[in-house]
Amino acid sequence: MRKMSVVLMLLLVAGLALSACGGGAATAQKKIAVVLDTGGENDKSFNEYTLKGARDAANALGFDLSYVVSQSSSDYEKNIETFATEQADMIITVGFLMGDATSAMAKKYPDIKFAIVDFEYSPEMYTSELKNVTSLMFQEDEAAYPAGVLAACLSESGVLATVSGMEIPPVIKFVVGFQNGAKSVNPDVQTLNIYIPDFNDPTTGKQAGQDFISQGADVVFGVGGNTGNGGLLAAKEAGLMAIGVDVDQYFTYPEVKDTLITSAVKNVDVAARTAVEAFAKGELQPGVLLANGANGGVGIAPYHDWDSKIPQDCKDKVTAAIDAVKADPSITGYTP
Repeated sequence: MRKMSVVLMLLLVAGLALSACGGGAATAQKKIAVVLDTGGENDKSFNEYTLKGARDAANALGFDLSYVVSQSSSDYEKNIETFATEQADMIITVGFLMGDATSAMAKKYPDIKFAIVDFEYSPEMYTSELKNVTSLMFQEDEAAYPAGVLAACLSESGVLATVSGMEIPPVIKFVVGFQNGAKSVNPDVQTLNIYIPDFNDPTTGKQAGQDFISQGADVVFGVGGNTGNGGLLAAKEAGLMAIGVDVDQYFTYPEVKDTLITSAVKNVDVAARTAVEAFAKGELQPGVLLANGANGGVGIAPYHDWDSKIPQDCKDKVTAAIDAVKADPSITGYTP
């Protein structure tokens, strides 16, 4: 009986220890929060794919994931602070417009890790005030350059158009890379562009696309969320060619898929997932985590329905352009 009692006692102690470990594990479950911009969680662009990448990583790691859609820019700080007070371990904010709000909250909550998509602070800030912030950045010009090569190779009119959102660095990189890629094929190509100060204005984007088409453009590159999507729709309705942006819009904007010759993509979901995974390993560093052509962080989407329509010569030019950009990114012509 005494031996049995000792065994039972040992089992009881072991059980309590396991219970304590289990409780500790539950308590230690990391909380990831994502603050989305006003385009909504199904914007077919940054919000949707940032959330996808963060969710995929959280699910794989057993982390808790929460998110909120900002209704206006005045919500940014409030939404970030809500997650901070709920003791989120990592907060991801989406888009250039959240730069100031993210900076303010990161300073206020230095023990929380922050990652912001598409906004870069001055280098010294990452070593002083923002030691808890990582910027997820992309070399958009390196994706846009081969897209411009393709557009110029296929254009019959020699006129190309970009319908762009706000005139901010990521958008400018797309425009510059696209235009210089086109000029590498046809130095006389005419490139039309407009910057529209809103990423969620497809009506104005469509009007701009129609205006450019009336000026002879036969390829429209939509650069700016739903605003750029309006330009793609204008090309679709005119029976012309179009190029998507950020993600493979053949899948995310099926209404225009038959007019898309490709998309200049930023693998935002991969960037977000990589950031969460690095955080989980304790390897997320302050500063810039850059996605470019060399590391596969940017590129162009498959040709899909256009694959059999694109001459091999144009495909070869695109392949050569991709390789050339990897070897010498400066050929895109973009300088900060």
